[in-house]
Amino acid sequence: MRFRHPDGSTVHLAYCTNVHPAETLDGVLAQLRDHCEPVRRRLGRDRLGIGLWLAKDAARALVTDPAALRGLRCELERRGLEVVTLNGFPYEGFGAEEVKYRVYTPDWADPERLEHTAALARVLAGLLPEDVTEGSISTLPLAWRTAYDDERAETARTALRTLAERLDALEELTGRSIRVALEPEPGCVVETTRDAIAPLTAVGHDRIGICVDTCHLATSFEDPGTALDDLARAGVPVVKSQLSAALHAEQPHLPEVRAALAAFAEPRFLHQTRTATAAGLRGTDDLDEALAGDALPDAGPWRSHFHVPLHAVPAAPLTSTLPVLTSALTRLVGGPHPLTRHLEVETYTWQALPPELRPRGRAQLADGIAAELTLARDLLTDLGLKELP
Repeated sequence: MRFRHPDGSTVHLAYCTNVHPAETLDGVLAQLRDHCEPVRRRLGRDRLGIGLWLAKDAARALVTDPAALRGLRCELERRGLEVVTLNGFPYEGFGAEEVKYRVYTPDWADPERLEHTAALARVLAGLLPEDVTEGSISTLPLAWRTAYDDERAETARTALRTLAERLDALEELTGRSIRVALEPEPGCVVETTRDAIAPLTAVGHDRIGICVDTCHLATSFEDPGTALDDLARAGVPVVKSQLSAALHAEQPHLPEVRAALAAFAEPRFLHQTRTATAAGLRGTDDLDEALAGDALPDAGPWRSHFHVPLHAVPAAPLTSTLPVLTSALTRLVGGPHPLTRHLEVETYTWQALPPELRPRGRAQLADGIAAELTLARDLLTDLGLKELP
């Protein structure tokens, strides 16, 4: 979906396909048929943007076979879909029964992360619509925190500098400008937007910036205005933003609140949980850890990294951080010029919701994704953006 900003520029809205597990190119093509096109039809749109997730094997098939890349591009056009952004964070296995810590490997100290991201950039340059010259890729925020020392940090910085050089060369070759965005996430080396400033300043290239995920932002109790002001002062570009909402519990000390939270503790993904205290942010790596005894202070609200559907606020006594998303979006695109032109709804946890909230079948999932995009569209038009055909 495209929108005209009051300054005349085009803002793109997509939804991320990592909600539909696929490891191979055939699986990606099936996603377009079984999920993406039905969402477009529900929205009554001739064209729908998707934030494509390409696992390792699918990316390699496309980058090594020009015919396969042309075939994917033709299939996108045939189904009324377009791609200006990729989700390059998960490397493989995101549809596995247990993902947890696996999603953070390989990290940016591993050469495979550089090669995979460079391959994604080449693929994206070949998928961009004819009238679009800028693409974006979100990626792992360097590494999970526990296996990261000074040597690995320098290796990661070198890899990002090398990537920037390759992106420069790619633009010279194709005329397409691809930028890569570290996506801060709780528990990682870069947990917050402020954590991103030093490493990105050290890399020192405007092709490498930040992806503001509004669920992660909220989970770490960051104020959107302060975060975006800090990035602007540091000269760190906001390459893209993922529109998502975290799980919020206002009174986690109450037994009924704990019981409600327990329904969201599940075995597939990590749900890092945080609370803000006078001594600073406190947290656990997963929701079930927070619920175990006194692992996390409960005098103030808890937020958990669980991407809840934007349009469906959890039932009381829980809620979501949709207000943080709304505040961030106002700053991102509500000013005289957009801070980013790539927005992506990313709720990959539909099938991890408590059983009674999960979609039953493809049709209900498509209905839910279309409802999320409708909410996002309404937020954008309320900010003065005009939906384009």
